[in-house]
Amino acid sequence: MAQFLLIVDVTVINVALPTVGDALDLGPGELTWAVTAYTLCFGSLLILGGRAGDSFGRKRMFLTGLLVFTAASLLSGLAEGGGALITSRAAQGVGAALLSPAAMAIITSMFDGPERNRALGVWAAIGGSGAAFGVLLGGVLTTSLGWRWIFFINVPIGAVVFACVAVLLKEPAVHPHGHSAEPRKGVDPAGALTMTAAPGLLIYGLVQARDHGFGSTSVLLPLLGAVVCAGVFVAVERSVRVPLVRLSVLTRRNLVGGGLVMLAASGVLISTFFLCSLYLQHVLGLSALKTGLVFLPVAVAITLGAHFSSRVIALFGWRPAAACGFTLGAVGSLLLSRVEAGGGAWTQVLPGFLVGAVGLGAGFVCATTSAMSGVPHEDMGLTSGLVNTCHELGAALGVAVVATVAGTSLDTGAGPAAPPVSGFDSAFVACAVISLGAAVIGGVLLPRGRPDPSQGPVFAH
Repeated sequence: MAQFLLIVDVTVINVALPTVGDALDLGPGELTWAVTAYTLCFGSLLILGGRAGDSFGRKRMFLTGLLVFTAASLLSGLAEGGGALITSRAAQGVGAALLSPAAMAIITSMFDGPERNRALGVWAAIGGSGAAFGVLLGGVLTTSLGWRWIFFINVPIGAVVFACVAVLLKEPAVHPHGHSAEPRKGVDPAGALTMTAAPGLLIYGLVQARDHGFGSTSVLLPLLGAVVCAGVFVAVERSVRVPLVRLSVLTRRNLVGGGLVMLAASGVLISTFFLCSLYLQHVLGLSALKTGLVFLPVAVAITLGAHFSSRVIALFGWRPAAACGFTLGAVGSLLLSRVEAGGGAWTQVLPGFLVGAVGLGAGFVCATTSAMSGVPHEDMGLTSGLVNTCHELGAALGVAVVATVAGTSLDTGAGPAAPPVSGFDSAFVACAVISLGAAVIGGVLLPRGRPDPSQGPVFAH
């Protein structure tokens, strides 16, 4: 249930964005940060959260993360301005980064053999359904109770989960494989800080470019700062005794290819959610509830794309599967770029949305399974954390890029009476270009051939 809340909060705000923008008088830049602040902190601090769980106890980090996430949800619902909302959304991301890896580690340590596979299957199913449920829940709550309830709903659920875990969960003294569960000491706050600052400055520069152009000082300084922070991160990881990320892991071709593919898949998908929510409500004039209903079959299409791609990968390999998936993603984006202002949501917007969703669902499977292919057992946790980091950071970067490309078309005051659609067209074309680039990257960096059948459990996960 805790993981379900975290995934819901990635998508639940998309449907409510126009309403939130109108209520708090937010500009496009602030709306962008309302989405990216959560995914940025969630993604960039995930590995630190996993290390903190190893060092200080997983149950303790789970409860700490859940407390931070729940409190930040309450503050998000009470926000009276853009700054308060963005700050509390960032705090939600910090809580999520502490909670999610601890929850996964607890499940892994509490179960063994077939029971562990079933437990992880439930975990994956709940996480996957959270994205679909989030868009519908956002529409229902925004229309019936108001946009603040997309955050308030987390508070009673979080309190119940906190009480249940605090009372019922007993961490084992010994893991199923026989080694001690004694926490390992050592965290890397400097690595975590620079790992968060680099994408944060990059996103800030991209958002600023929308209003000032790429040649202005307010854009160049953050972009330069992002490069400097990335360099400092590498230097820190080389020098500390217990690095957040061992740099040798980043040299693996499979991980680099899978990580880049994950960045693209997540970036294009969440960007499309972001753009279509604003388009359907501000250009076509749909309510939040109807927008959520349009999104629902898209969530199903993502699941179907992921299911069929696993079969394609098994038969033909990662490279053909990635090429086909991202080509479909590009086709879907191009179809969306040609939607006219007076076009119907179900007849013009939804077809391209569905085609792209099927292809991007395949992209997620290609990214995860290829990155995990051939990874030694001792590096599986770190590799999985890096892939999940790419998923969240891809969402944050993607929204920043399309918001910059779309420009003034995202102004919430435009309304359906004067729909500026040209910027949306350009943003969807940018999504198509990113998809085609990911198809090329997949064809070059993903592993050759098909998965090794001996990797069945990893491949299936």
